[in-house]
Amino acid sequence: MNNRMSRTPTGAEREARKVFRDADAKLSLSEYERAQRALHANRERLKAERLAREAAAKQQHKT
Repeated sequence: MNNRMSRTPTGAEREARKVFRDADAKLSLSEYERAQRALHANRERLKAERLAREAAAKQQHKT
């Protein structure tokens, strides 16, 4: 049997795992936030383009 698998981790190993797990979670969250901001910015850009097209179409129909 593998000695490494059967032993319990030391306090330092547990602390290191916790730190790395927290860092990975923050990285994942920041990637998620960055993706959400990009999605929101793109949605707002498309909305502005649509409103501009609609306004232009209304102006064309008025004249």
